[in-house]
Amino acid sequence: MGVCYGTPDFPTPSFTGYLKSGMKLTISSSSSSAASNSHDLVGARDNQAFGDGEILAAPNLTVFSFAELKEATKNFRADAQVGEGGFGYVYKGVLHGKQLSERTKTIIAVKRLDQSSAQGYREWLREIEFLGRLSHPNLAKLLGYCREGEDLVLVYEFMPKGSLNNHLFRKGSTAHLPWDVRLKIAIGAARGLAFLHSSCNMIHRNFKTSNILLDASYTARLTDFGLMRSGPPEGESHVSTRVMGTMGYAAPEYVMTGHLYLKSDVYSFGVVSLEILTGLRAFDLNRPKKQHNLVTWVRPLLSSKRKLKTIVGSRLEDNYCIDSAFQIAQLALKCLQKTPKGWPSMIEVVEELESVEAASANRIPRDA
Repeated sequence: MGVCYGTPDFPTPSFTGYLKSGMKLTISSSSSSAASNSHDLVGARDNQAFGDGEILAAPNLTVFSFAELKEATKNFRADAQVGEGGFGYVYKGVLHGKQLSERTKTIIAVKRLDQSSAQGYREWLREIEFLGRLSHPNLAKLLGYCREGEDLVLVYEFMPKGSLNNHLFRKGSTAHLPWDVRLKIAIGAARGLAFLHSSCNMIHRNFKTSNILLDASYTARLTDFGLMRSGPPEGESHVSTRVMGTMGYAAPEYVMTGHLYLKSDVYSFGVVSLEILTGLRAFDLNRPKKQHNLVTWVRPLLSSKRKLKTIVGSRLEDNYCIDSAFQIAQLALKCLQKTPKGWPSMIEVVEELESVEAASANRIPRDA
């Protein structure tokens, strides 16, 4: 989940899940703030959902036994590991039998809590409460969970193309994402955030390339909702909260003041846009000192096409449209303004990206 600035301050929610036998399993909390967050999401159902999203009244998830997840991952064998974060390790697994669909074999991603991790039970429960109730083409699909003793596990639909982070930054990889695929991924990720903001009044708070997963057709799916929290109530501009997130992605306003806006994710999206554009990490101590922070370094280079050409990702090998790249750069600049006043909404970001994609499809890429 990345390097975090603090410890979680969110409430412990309550919900009712469903055992495979049909028996209900209820996890509850007496926290009043938990009820408040839960009510926020329920109330959001009255709003028009962005895209094809849906908010369920309660999670409808499978409760797995630890034994069957051990079997699915071959006892969490090292060669089944496909990722890791602050929560713990993620493993690829195979379920046999028609447990989750009509198929006799289902490939899953199994995220197991590292018991020494500072991020634990509350994050695990939050993902169940919120992701278990959200359905959208650009959000990861949570299939179920397991809690046995100290073992806390989340089970997701497996994303065969892995994370955007791996495609952009994996060392030794000769593969690259073509320009049109990068645009598709950016649009999908933007749609996912727009759904969270406009339909749910929820802030992701940890949006970054490693939390953008890709399905077989490179459709973006947002994941890792352990730090997500409700946006400000109607009439308020922000909520004051402990600063959380990953270095290089969190909005400066939030880092300095603890004021979290619904649009705070917009700044993070601007950072990810630069990573997609340049193929460079948001923060990298291996670069020269003045280039550690990607935003600080490249911001002055985004104002002209000539300067932009010097930082567009080398893996694109000039197979991109400079006009489209420049439009993305200008959108990133809007998202990366230092104060929330000028940030566009994620719906506006989606509309602009779709316009860029449509225009790009009608152009013949030329040497940049």
